[in-house]
Amino acid sequence: MEFLQSYFSDSPVYSMVAALTILVIVSCFANFVVKRILLRLIRHALRMTPFGNDDEIVSNDVISRLANIIPALVFTLGIPFVPAMPETVAAIIRNVASAFIILTLAMAISAALDVLNTLYSRRPDADTKPIKGYLQVLKIAVYLVTAILIIATLIDKSPIILLSGLGAMAAVLMLIFQDTLLSLVASVQLSSNDMVRVGDWIEMPQLNADGDVIDIALHTVKVQNWDKTITTLPTRRLISDPFKNWRGMQESGGRRVKRALYLDQSSIHFLTEDEKSHLMKFSLLEVYLENKEAELEEWNRKVRKENPESVNVRRLTNIGTFRAYVLEYLKNREDIHTDMTLIVRQLNPGPQGLPLEIYCFTTTTAWVAYEGIQSDIFDHLYAILPEFGLRAYQQPSGHDLQAIRVGMHQA
Repeated sequence: MEFLQSYFSDSPVYSMVAALTILVIVSCFANFVVKRILLRLIRHALRMTPFGNDDEIVSNDVISRLANIIPALVFTLGIPFVPAMPETVAAIIRNVASAFIILTLAMAISAALDVLNTLYSRRPDADTKPIKGYLQVLKIAVYLVTAILIIATLIDKSPIILLSGLGAMAAVLMLIFQDTLLSLVASVQLSSNDMVRVGDWIEMPQLNADGDVIDIALHTVKVQNWDKTITTLPTRRLISDPFKNWRGMQESGGRRVKRALYLDQSSIHFLTEDEKSHLMKFSLLEVYLENKEAELEEWNRKVRKENPESVNVRRLTNIGTFRAYVLEYLKNREDIHTDMTLIVRQLNPGPQGLPLEIYCFTTTTAWVAYEGIQSDIFDHLYAILPEFGLRAYQQPSGHDLQAIRVGMHQA
């Protein structure tokens, strides 16, 4: 033993190497004890809690990140006891170890914020007021402070000196983080005004977005389109550009049908007695025809006293009766809302015929069911048009022109 002491005292380099070796061994041993023994005990204890069995929370590895501090802490505390170590080298090792500790703490805080976001996202009101954007801003602030502290630690200066110089760099920092600041303001406005939630169906044609919002972050909003593609929108564009949010439709419980039948105007005429008798067989028209006949009879009685000519009296038309039929048909469908707007109206006639618009709301907002209801309604209306002596307008096609040509030849 005396020989070793005299040997190391005569050989400072060897004593320094031996001390560093011991320090490395102690550091590795501490790392082993913490990660293989202490960390397992902590994880075992956490499994007894509801959060310990949650893979989404455990995968953030907050405790594992904190465990990485121990080896660096051993070096920081042990380096002053290494003999013959040049002060400059010792300071570099100590500063690097301290910087690593600061970085590890920052990464652990970032992981803890992810855990907080995961827990918050499970709240019932998380979709209406997401905090992911705010947590991302907090992460940026943590890493900015971390960067300042690391630089101050590496150059062995007080962080106050670095902070005092940031005033002159404010304009540069605002230019660098311009998008972040704009996105932060946009996120606050989106959240406070409840403009967009996760799960909302939004439509923004100018950015090719038409689908459900699946994620709202600080800089971006992700929209899964109906073709399963993902459109990533800058958050600030939802403030500066117009977009349509279909949440109101979904919450109302009804989806609008707004579509027109184009009728051939040459098929419109007054009803004959035979046609009236035929239409009286429709149960949906019984009340309408009885009331209308009584109304017209009362009107025409006054007119005939002054002028008995038939052209002066009011008569039922096939298009008016058809319009009444469509209205009653929609009212009697269980998949159409009767307490929402329900209109069957004529629009301005044009070269494509006379548009008869159906304006109503279905009792479901599901896309597939909605399309099925709308198609079923128009399937029925197109098929029943001949019963009223009406025809749907269609521009002459090749088949029509061929029939005309054959008729001209036969003539």
